[in-house]
This record gives sequence, structure tokens and C-alpha cells, in this order.
Amino acid sequence: MHAPHRPPIPVETLLLAYRSGIFPMADRREDAEVFWVEPRERAIIPLEGLHIARSLRKVIRADRFTVTVDRAFEQVIRACAEPRADHPETWISERIVQSYLGLHRAGHAHSVECWLTDADGRQSLVGGLYGVSFDRVFCGESMFSRVPDASKVALAWLVALMRRAGFVLLDCQFMTEHLRSMGATEMAQADYRRLVEKAAGQPRASLGMAWRSFAEGYAAGAGSGVADGVGRGAGLPEAAGDGVGDGAAEASSPGKRIVQSLTQTS
Repeated sequence: MHAPHRPPIPVETLLLAYRSGIFPMADRREDAEVFWVEPRERAIIPLEGLHIARSLRKVIRADRFTVTVDRAFEQVIRACAEPRADHPETWISERIVQSYLGLHRAGHAHSVECWLTDADGRQSLVGGLYGVSFDRVFCGESMFSRVPDASKVALAWLVALMRRAGFVLLDCQFMTEHLRSMGATEMAQADYRRLVEKAAGQPRASLGMAWRSFAEGYAAGAGSGVADGVGRGAGLPEAAGDGVGDGAAEASSPGKRIVQSLTQTS
């Protein structure tokens, strides 16, 4: 028996919830109802405190994956909702998918994708993450990986993009050992709410603009047509400069620029 259809959660309701430190989940994929979660402890990744293992730095520098922003948002959220061996059930119901597609169309939900290119030049989506953005906050919702390191590369890119664009807070909601190993810390919900208030105001650039400053330099064809709705070639405002994408760094690969950015302190 199919669950009764419910309309997507309105964009305004979702944004009000996130600004208040709460977010929706479902018990199962088939559920039409959602419940609202306010964690007692909140996990965040300090943007200056991302831990990248030496082996992961090598993967990023080598540009093993082509990384894009907002090229395949719906594919990413549906991949995150797929059953996994350790999580046969998902909290990402169809109603949640449709609600976040609405947020994405409104410019408040974004995805970072990792692609592998085969010998015939065909690209396959092998990992990524998505989340919600408002003010200078990005709330990571979920990530997936079909090959080793893909989701970690997507997270590293996200942190570099946020730093470049002028975001100040990366919310991870719940702590996991995977996030802890990459530098996530926990705090009381009240402390998190204070950080959200301090993050009011607009970032100096969008994540798409920040992506462009790193992504130029992909091999011809590897990055063509990426980041639908984002485009290529435009730079960041001067105020966003952190030394990446300027001067000699311009000739380096996207991955090398990302690692260079993450190892610099702002």
C-alpha cells in the first residue's frame, strides 16, 4: 500500500528551520511524513581545521576525479538515498527529495560531484555530497561514495570552496568517526545557534564562482559542460583573493590548487 502523497516542504519553511537549527528527516523511504530534528550536540568542521591525510592529498593533487558543483544535484541526492550494506533503510524519502529539489531551484541547496572518465571519454558519477546554504552557512546533509576517496575529495573541495567564497560555518549535523577523522568537532546546540547568528550576512561570492576559480585547468574535455547553470571563466571579486588562482598558481592543476588552498591559513 502506497503512502499518501504529501506536497514538498515549502522553501520558506525549510530555510526558517535551518536558521533555527532544526532539519527534517523521515523514518523510511516510503514515508510521506517527516519529523523535525534538533540535535543536543552538533558536529561542525572548522574551515581552518580540516584534516587531510597525506594519501588523500595525493589523490586530490592527481585530479583522479573531475569535481563539479551543481551539475547533478538530483543524481547526488538520489545516490545518497540508496540503501547501503550498513544502512539498508534511508531517512531521505521521496518527499524530502522533492523538497530539496525545490531548495536547489531556489539557490539554497548545492551539490559537489566527483566523476571518473573512462577510456571512451564517458563520465560516471562516483561520489559527492549535498547540503543547504543560507547566509554564510552550509549545512551538509549527506554524502556517498562508489569508489574509494570520492566523498572525501568532495568534502575537501567543499571546504576549499567555502573558504574561497567567504562562508564561515560548515554544519555536519551528527558526528561520525569518518567526520571526526577529518577534523569535525562537537558542540552544544546553543553554541551552534550562536555561530549561526554570527554567520548572518552574504558571502562575498557563490560556491559556483569559487568553483570556477579552482576548476579552470581541467584537461580539455574533462571539465567541459560541468556545473550546469554555473558556467566557466568568471573570477572572484578581488576581496576574495587568497593567493589561489593568481600568478604562478594559475598554471597548476585544479587539485593542486585545492590542496594549496587548504594548507594555507587565511
